[in-house]
Amino acid sequence: MKKNTLIVGNWKMQISLKKGRELAQELESALAAEDAEVVVCPPFTHLSSIKTHLRKIKLGAQDLFWEEAGAYTGEISPLTLREIGCSYVIIGHSERRQYLAETDKMANQKVKAALAHSLKPILCVGESKSEREHNQTLEIVEKQLNLALEGVSDFAELIIAYEPIWAVGSGETPDPSDANNIARYLKQVIEKKYPKQNKESVRILYGGSVNGKNVHSFVSQEDLSGVLVGGESVDSDEFIKIIKNLM
Repeated sequence: MKKNTLIVGNWKMQISLKKGRELAQELESALAAEDAEVVVCPPFTHLSSIKTHLRKIKLGAQDLFWEEAGAYTGEISPLTLREIGCSYVIIGHSERRQYLAETDKMANQKVKAALAHSLKPILCVGESKSEREHNQTLEIVEKQLNLALEGVSDFAELIIAYEPIWAVGSGETPDPSDANNIARYLKQVIEKKYPKQNKESVRILYGGSVNGKNVHSFVSQEDLSGVLVGGESVDSDEFIKIIKNLM
C-alpha cells in the first residue's frame, strides 16, 4: 500500500444499528493483520455503539455543528464527537450541499470547529455535471476550498475529498488521470495559501462510485492518497475487497 493511504467509509443513512455492529466486527476481523488506515463514519445514533467494536479501525462522523453547545435541535457538537471517540469528520459532503442547503460558509465554520477540537476534517469539494461540461471544474473546486479555509491560519492535518457531484452514487467516474490532475491542482492551491505548511499534512482523496474494481486505478495516481467510499462501504465483502486491493 502507498504510504499514508487513507480509506474512509461513509455509511450515510444506509444501515441499521444491528447491521452496523455486525459490519464493524467483520471489518475488524478481516483487517486485523492488515496495515491499512481505515475510517468508518456511521450515523450519529450508531457512533457510541460502533466505537465499542473498533480496535484498529478509526471512527469518524458524517457531519458536525460549529458550536460547542446550545439550542441547536438535531445537531451534534465537536465536543460530543470527541467524547464519543471520533477522530475524523466529513464536512461539506455534496449530499448535504444538495439536499440540506449547506453552504461554503457553513463548511468553513465546521472546518474551524473540527480543527479547534482536534478532529481531522475531511472536506468535500466537487463540481456538477453542468459545471464539468462548461470546463469550470478547477474554478469551482478552488472556490470551495478557499471559502472553506477562510480564516484558517494553519492545521495539523487536512484531508480534501475530491468528490464530483455527478459521480456520487451514479456508477460514473472521471478518468483517474483527470482526478489526479484535480488533486494536484488542489495541492498547488493549498501550497500557495500555506507556504510554510508541511506538505505531508495534506491528503487528497477521491470519492464517487468507488468500488473494488476501480479503486487501485485511483489510488495508484501520484497525487491521490486514498478514497472516500459511499454505498460500497456498507457491504462488508466489497469494502474489504476495496481495502485489500490497495495492499
